[in-house]
Amino acid sequence: MGYEELDEIRKQCASCEKCGLCKSRTNTVFSGGIPNDKLMLIGEAPGFYEDKQGEPFVGKAGQLLDKILGCVGLSRNKDIYICNTIKCRPPENRDPLPEEKAACREFLDKQIEILKPRIILLCGRVAVNSMMDTAQGITKLRGKWFEGPYFSKMMPIFHPSYLLRNDSREKGSPKWLMWQDIKEIKRVYDQLCK
Repeated sequence: MGYEELDEIRKQCASCEKCGLCKSRTNTVFSGGIPNDKLMLIGEAPGFYEDKQGEPFVGKAGQLLDKILGCVGLSRNKDIYICNTIKCRPPENRDPLPEEKAACREFLDKQIEILKPRIILLCGRVAVNSMMDTAQGITKLRGKWFEGPYFSKMMPIFHPSYLLRNDSREKGSPKWLMWQDIKEIKRVYDQLCK
């Protein structure tokens, strides 16, 4: 499949000056993984390492994400397209401000529109709040399927950085719940995408 349009959007993003984050960024962080119409993960915002390298999920949280995907035979290099709600790092990794999310929204919308993925994973609270009109927290929403754009199925999942702060693997713990979620994601992936 040709996703050349993504390169054009990436170039527009790289020169974006719609909000103040452009002044402090090292790099825009447009996407990682592989463009495809099967599986997309939307994260929150770039962190320190992502800003330096211009790629999402490259720090410790990214390493854990790769392990989680690998547990069910999925790979960043073959199976998933990864992007963020916003494309520039907020200072001190604070939550993106509403005007920052609004400034970046056209890039995210274009990524979704071009790829039309069958499955979208909303990784963390900021991604959930950006894509869903809900007052519920991620703990209540995670692991459930919702209708997404372009007839996709969306599932909120815990952010790997949250899992790094919650080390227990006991039944009911965040890591245990993530294991249940990734198995369900793989089940639906195999059903819809093979």
